[in-house]
Parts: sequence; structure tokens; C-alpha cells
Amino acid sequence: MVVFVLGVSAACCLGLGFVLQQHAAQRAPRADFLSWRLLLGLIRDAEWLLGIAFMIGGQVLSALALDRGEVSLVEPLLATNLLFAMGLARVLTRQCLGRSGWGGVLLLAAGVAVFIVAGRPRGGGPGADPLRHWLVLGVVAGLALLLVATARRLPLLREATPLALAAGLLYGVQDALTRTTAQRIGAGGLAAALRGWEPYAVLAIGVAGLILVQSAFGAAPLKMSLPALTAAQPLAGIACGVGFLGDRLRLTTTAMAWEGVGLLCIVLGVVVIGRHPAMPDTCGEVAGDAAPPQDPLERAVGGR
Repeated sequence: MVVFVLGVSAACCLGLGFVLQQHAAQRAPRADFLSWRLLLGLIRDAEWLLGIAFMIGGQVLSALALDRGEVSLVEPLLATNLLFAMGLARVLTRQCLGRSGWGGVLLLAAGVAVFIVAGRPRGGGPGADPLRHWLVLGVVAGLALLLVATARRLPLLREATPLALAAGLLYGVQDALTRTTAQRIGAGGLAAALRGWEPYAVLAIGVAGLILVQSAFGAAPLKMSLPALTAAQPLAGIACGVGFLGDRLRLTTTAMAWEGVGLLCIVLGVVVIGRHPAMPDTCGEVAGDAAPPQDPLERAVGGR
């Protein structure tokens, strides 16, 4: 229950933070995307800083959840951040969820429940050998780099999805390494943890993921980036948890089938919610559209 409360609380903070960050990032100059200059410019924006404060709170809560539970259990809970993001957007638009909204909510909630019940994630499994450890990390990092390279060849509005996918993959790895760091702190204290490479990798991945996320948020409407980010993170985190952290899932034929159904429902729910009309649907200044805001949400988020 403690892990559940921490995980859902982290998702709430992350969802609210993402909406605020996207509102600010959409006003950033196009030339600063995928650059340190993007963060240097956004750091002067009070709204973006509030979004970052929410995100940091979410990261702290997720780290506490990861310290007490397996990555394979916490990651599906973090995927519910999209519910809170849409909740904030719904308050701004005063738009009812409707069939598609409730359908996405039920799909996401059912997917999380089915995966956890069917897989029964637990720790205690044997740790992976170094080769397998680096192989899993290399595959995930390689996919992220491939997505970034692909995004740079796409038109502006289509960049957001692959950039968000890449950020989600990196955040999944970051969650796995956060758990490793927490375990080392628990076993030998902070000094022992700082002698390893994992804490520094967590920071580096966090900065790289932040640049990718803000670039994705600035390139296109939130519905083209947040669903991809939310769907990729748990998949990468679960892969790392099972791949080298010793997380164990039930591997009977029936259990694996239901685990697959659960993950599919999570992804479908994320996509349905992300495309709901209540989600912000404005590209801001980077889209170059000079039309004035037409609805309450566009006025609230500064759409153009």
C-alpha cells in the first residue's frame, strides 16, 4: 500500500508538471531545441520552474517508491500521470470526458491492475551478469539515439513523438538506476553509493531526458508528445527491472498472456487519453500560426 500511494502521488506530480512545462516550452525559440540553450532560456520562466518543481517532487516520490518496491511494480503506477495531466486540462477547458475519455481512463486503470495482478512483480531474483546488464542498457540507449536521429529528419510537428519516445526510454533506465542507487545507499550508505557510476548516470540521463522532453513539448501539441513519453517509460523500466535488477514476474503461459494484455491496455489507454479533446491542442509560437485563441484552454495555456 505504501508503494501504491507513493507511486500514484508521484504520477500526480509528474502529470501536473508536464502540463505546466509544455505551456512554457511551446514559447521557446525553435533554434534552441535539442540544445542547452533551451534550458537556459526556460529557467527564467516562472511557469516552467513551477512545472519543474512538480516534476522534482514526482521524481523524489518515485525514488521513494522504487526504494520500497520493484521497478516492474512502480512503473505501471507512474503511467497514470496522464490521468492527472488530463484532469488539469479538463479543469481548464471545463470539457466533459465523454466516452473516449472514460474509455481511456478505464483502459489505463485496467491495464495497470491486470499487469500487477497477473505478473505479481517481486524482487529477490538473481542479478544479471555485467554483460547482460550493459546489453540491456545499450539496447535501450541505442533505441533512444535512433529515435532522436530520426526526429531531426522530420518536419517540426512530427518531431515531438520520436523525441518523447526517446525521453521515455531514458526515464525508464533512470528509474532502474535510481533503484540500484537506493539499494546501495541502504546497504553501505551514501559514500558507498557515490563510489559507483549509477548516481552520476541518473543525473546525466535526467538532464538529457529533460532536454528531449522540453524540445518535444515545444515542437507540437501535448497530445503528440505526452502519450509517447508515458507509454515508453514503463516499458523501458520493466525491461530493465527484469533484465538486470532481478525483478521477477510470473512466467506461466496464462500469466504471460495477461501481462501482455495489461501492457497493451496501458499503451492503448495512454494513446486514447492523450488524444482526448481536453488535452492541450496548441503548438504555441513555434507553429507560426497567428490566429488568436478560440477556446478557454487555448487562452489558459497561451496557445496561438
